Amino acid sequence: MSDTATREKWERVAEWGRQLRRPESSARRSLLLVLKSALAATLSWLVSYELMNATSPAFAPFSAVLMVQVTVYQSVVQSLRYVGAVAAGVAVQAVLGLSAGPDLVTFALVALVALVISRWRVLGAQGSQVATAAFFAFATYTGVSDNIDQVKELGQIVLLVLIGSAVGVGVNVLIAPPLRYRSAEWGIRALAQEIHDLLDAMAPELGEGTPDADTTQGWRNRADRTDTLISQSREGLRTARESLRLNPRPWARRRRRTITFEAYDRTMEALVRMISQVAAITRSLDQQHQDEEQEQDQEREREQEREEESSPDRDYAPFLRAYATFLSSVVDFTEVLATLDEDHLRDQAGRLGEAADSLERCRGEVVRTTEERGLSLTDPTEPYGVLVVEATRLSEECRYTAQVLARSAENPPPSGSRTA
Repeated sequence: MSDTATREKWERVAEWGRQLRRPESSARRSLLLVLKSALAATLSWLVSYELMNATSPAFAPFSAVLMVQVTVYQSVVQSLRYVGAVAAGVAVQAVLGLSAGPDLVTFALVALVALVISRWRVLGAQGSQVATAAFFAFATYTGVSDNIDQVKELGQIVLLVLIGSAVGVGVNVLIAPPLRYRSAEWGIRALAQEIHDLLDAMAPELGEGTPDADTTQGWRNRADRTDTLISQSREGLRTARESLRLNPRPWARRRRRTITFEAYDRTMEALVRMISQVAAITRSLDQQHQDEEQEQDQEREREQEREEESSPDRDYAPFLRAYATFLSSVVDFTEVLATLDEDHLRDQAGRLGEAADSLERCRGEVVRTTEERGLSLTDPTEPYGVLVVEATRLSEECRYTAQVLARSAENPPPSGSRTA
């Protein structure tokens, strides 16, 4: 192995070690989840194999690992659904197997009934376990000839699942119960960073003049690829709320001292609306090129385009420069949100308020330039009407976001209050 490869390997190891030292890093969470799952599986195997001498001891550790969920609340809820699904599957096999015998027709009936029950909404994501449990129960049933032993084996499956689920939930609750209150913060950062990066690329191009079709198409495609990021951010907020429910950490409910989940929710939805507004801007800029291509078949339009080429951006350059300055002010605003930290919320709320003031002044300059140049805001073939409208909406959303976080910083929830 070369010196360069060796150095890179140790650098990766060092980076992984640095991530482990951060309490909320993904590396640390993953390692903790693996260790807790291994512990839950080992304890379940100890009980089922060493103490009970069960015929199918693997049911217990398998169930335990499934129950070490992301949040304590999910561990409890999913364990109840899982046990219910397994019990239903075993019950189906017990009723049909004991009454009809271990033949192919019986198996077909067991599969049919179990798959129907698995679609029951109450069972949620654990619905598929009904059929799984029924199939395992059928295999166990066919391996035992005596009816009493068959009933014991089927009952043992349910008992092992109960033991594994209890151990899994117990390990998740008693050993470093997961607390994901920062997930909401990360979601907001991710959305703000996406807006920041896109507008940071757009502003210089607009400041230099009308961008070409390839450039506007690239902006439009990028703005349209945010659905996954939005879904992940909303899921992060849901997980953050959920992680406080049933969490036994004595300080879990007192941790939120500067911002409520309601403020997080309002901020996140404002950013989602801002992404839609940025997407409308990119569509309008790109649509202008498409309209121009459709008009190129007309000689009059071609002559007009040649005249414009002789003095590029003669009328529109001031507007585009003003709009680029406005977008740069939105970049400054989202730059603060992209580093949102509840521990520094008061300072950041003040900076957001200042950025919103600057942003409003830039928007006013856009409107003034539009009026001075006599640009049409109603002509559907020109983008200026949409650009001005979306600038107003962006300004309003930024002001609203700054006010939401400022109120939260000035009136934090009382210590020990429930904000989930």
